[in-house]
Amino acid sequence: MFKKKWLAVVAVAVAPSVALSHAAYAQKRSAGSATAPNFASQDDAFLALRDAARANNADKAELLAATLSDYDIPSYVDYYRLKPLIKDLVAPQADILDYLKRYDGSAIADRLRNDWLLELGKAGDWATFDEQYPKFVLDDDTQLKCYALTSAAQKGRNVAADARALLTTPKDFGPACTGLIGLLAQNGQFTADDVWFQIRQAVESGFGAVARRLTPFIDAADAQLARGPAAGRAGHELFIIALGRVAKNDTGRAVAALSAASDQLTSSERSLGWAQIAQQSALKLEPQAVDYWRQVKNATPLSADAYQWRVRSALRAGDWKLVKSGIEAMSQPLRADPTWVYWLARACQAEGKLDLAQQKFQSIADQTNFYGQLALEELGQKIIAISPNQVFSPAEMAQMSNNQGFRRALRFFNMNLRFEGVREWNWELREITDRQLLAAAEFARQNDVLDRMVNTSERTKVEIDFNQRFPSPHRDVMITNTQNLGLDMAWVYGLIRQESRFVRSARSHVGASGLMQVMPATARYVAKKIGLNGFTNDQIADVNTNILLGASYLSMVLNDLDGSQALASAAYNAGPGRPRAWRSTLPGTVEGAVFAESIPFSETRGYVKNVLSNATYYAALFDGKPQSLKARLGAVAPKGFVESALP
Repeated sequence: MFKKKWLAVVAVAVAPSVALSHAAYAQKRSAGSATAPNFASQDDAFLALRDAARANNADKAELLAATLSDYDIPSYVDYYRLKPLIKDLVAPQADILDYLKRYDGSAIADRLRNDWLLELGKAGDWATFDEQYPKFVLDDDTQLKCYALTSAAQKGRNVAADARALLTTPKDFGPACTGLIGLLAQNGQFTADDVWFQIRQAVESGFGAVARRLTPFIDAADAQLARGPAAGRAGHELFIIALGRVAKNDTGRAVAALSAASDQLTSSERSLGWAQIAQQSALKLEPQAVDYWRQVKNATPLSADAYQWRVRSALRAGDWKLVKSGIEAMSQPLRADPTWVYWLARACQAEGKLDLAQQKFQSIADQTNFYGQLALEELGQKIIAISPNQVFSPAEMAQMSNNQGFRRALRFFNMNLRFEGVREWNWELREITDRQLLAAAEFARQNDVLDRMVNTSERTKVEIDFNQRFPSPHRDVMITNTQNLGLDMAWVYGLIRQESRFVRSARSHVGASGLMQVMPATARYVAKKIGLNGFTNDQIADVNTNILLGASYLSMVLNDLDGSQALASAAYNAGPGRPRAWRSTLPGTVEGAVFAESIPFSETRGYVKNVLSNATYYAALFDGKPQSLKARLGAVAPKGFVESALP
């Protein structure tokens, strides 16, 4: 019965579709008698071509491409001409293969192969898919990985272990991945436990649409809570899922429901139920979350997020025994993350196993990240940033300036096509030496593309240039503003590096702009507060004004949050009210690293850690002496929640 429910899902996932005939394709290419509009420049026509391709408007793309026969980036003209015809496999295979042959080895050819493979998987053309997939260089598309496993499973290969390792992030699941789960359920490679785990994981992560694609029952889950667990596996699983959904808003109600139904559930089901409640309680930073986690058996299968939140709850409660057992229950790849290597070492330290703790600290202390820095301090050392003065020969720099991928990238950056520019630039960084990476970073600096300088230099393994990784442009403006405000300039630079990577034209999806990513409403508020008369929103793009407004706001939130850089960094990213709420739930004073690691927003959590790690390196560069990240983080004490007057 269980397998039958998946037949429809599997059919959609693997049934081949029918591509248009060559005649229909030829008719489509010659369709329409419209004349291409006139553009002020070929660049404008190219941008219009790009928009047409993105809209899958094949006729318009064909028309515009015809006007760009002598454009200086022909690979992209041909890509945008062909891209709309890749959809539903309209273009003849010969045309696609011809393109891939002409531009073999280029970033954009790999992108086209990615597009084509998605359509081949969707159509169920496994023979062509299997031939082309090994040629996809980046291999960074979860959908394609799911299609590859689907193809292998249909040929009789057991892919269950590979699928379990892949299917850990529901936000990346599309039809290919849900179809794979259905296929493996149908052929017996996935058990009911596997499928219900995927459904719980999707619901926990807030991706109800994914869960609904996996089961027709999910919408009934909330009603199931009031009735208690119905008979049978599905009824019990729905009840467990409902516990988590209800706990998002009302932990007490979920706890009462689980307690009332306890006798009807197996020991394993009760443990799953407590995990559902505990994770939602942990995300709300409720002090009692750790008590719920203590009801969860170590052998209970959890999502990657749940494993981590169990440990974060234990950190906030100071329960080192639960920290240790929680990390040891994680999968090996998750346990190997520097975050959990560090906290496991701290747990060993608390347990008195000092030699083992030292070994674990040592294993990550050479990493130039938040936890690498903290591990170094646990070994009795401080953070330094010493860089040799790099000198590159004319031949080394000529190699960079003659690189066609870098030249295309600069061309795109000049057109404000950052996505295309970054793709071209990063493609050229594959499999080159540390010395070449440093030379490429210097080439980026010479062309005022500082984000590429930073990101390129960060790829080196042995030769580390902190001056490249932590640039300090606009120094005169920064000195003036930070001195006037009494701000730590290293911290402000650390924040800018995280906010915009020094891209002056950076603009976020929510409308923040410039080096310090200032929101228009915040800019108006700050301008009024500091007496910047006649301010208009278009001034946000000005470097001097952007730094003045951003630094002034940062000073305001720092003063509002008791001088804590950890709290103020969180406030700059998530708004001042949220860190106030997060600290109000603390059971006692915690070290700054615990507060940072237990921030419930993943973006803000990473942001705070990166900003303060950056600031520590900047301070080492500016002051020329060892620094302490632990001192910068300080401690965070609980404090009653009071609404902030700041926006």
